[in-house]
Amino acid sequence: MRLGLINSAWVQAGKGTAYGIRMTKEIGFDSIDIFADPLDIDIKERRLILRECQAAQLPIVSVACVAVGLIDFNPSVQRFHLQRCRAYLDFCYELEAANLLLVLGEYIWQKEVIAPEEQWKTAVRHLQSLGEYAADLGLQIALELEPFALSLLNNVDAMVRFIDEVNHPAVRANIDISHLHLAKVKPEELRRLRGKAIHVHISDCDGRKHGDLPPGRGVVDFPSYLREIQALDIPGAISIELEYSPEPDKIADWVREAYTATEQLLRQAGLR
Repeated sequence: MRLGLINSAWVQAGKGTAYGIRMTKEIGFDSIDIFADPLDIDIKERRLILRECQAAQLPIVSVACVAVGLIDFNPSVQRFHLQRCRAYLDFCYELEAANLLLVLGEYIWQKEVIAPEEQWKTAVRHLQSLGEYAADLGLQIALELEPFALSLLNNVDAMVRFIDEVNHPAVRANIDISHLHLAKVKPEELRRLRGKAIHVHISDCDGRKHGDLPPGRGVVDFPSYLREIQALDIPGAISIELEYSPEPDKIADWVREAYTATEQLLRQAGLR
């Protein structure tokens, strides 16, 4: 599998888009994922992203989108987020990416006011619509499993059920290794995602809270998860996700450390 990096590592450290793309290539990555909202950037930034990635020969695998409002109880909010997700898919097409990494929201009010089944049905209906839109563009959507108690998709059971109910080949799963650890998902449970997973995120954590650390700085048992991922034969990329470096001025060292550690793990697992 290709080894990529989500460019949010550079953005959150205050580095420019072009700098981050060029450094991603210099460090040795095979691909890149883009974290940028098409509604927040202008045409110059959009063209800059594509131009710099092409110049660096870094294929864009995924564009990340957080769309918690898709399951809001207000129809007007849902309509906005549907349109926003379509704009993201157009952005993916423009960047020649392979998929949209989509984060769904959480059950509201501790599931006590609005029946959770209603939010679930709303999400299924909207993803069926977005799956059609994605397929028409030759794209797929990769749903991220979030490790939080009220997240709609917070375990393998929920992910499998959701993908089966959406029942669209363009709507698949993302595997985030540190999220699996935090959600106490056993590595062997990944076998249920055969044919359903198209993209992977890798990072470490302290075992208690979301962290997105370079592999080796936390407690995640990567070999066990990577063996299961290797058996899934996913024809995509594993992308390192690094968030909020404690030393933004040393972000290049932070990324290099993550690259070196991950590359070694992937080779040991037979993924490179």
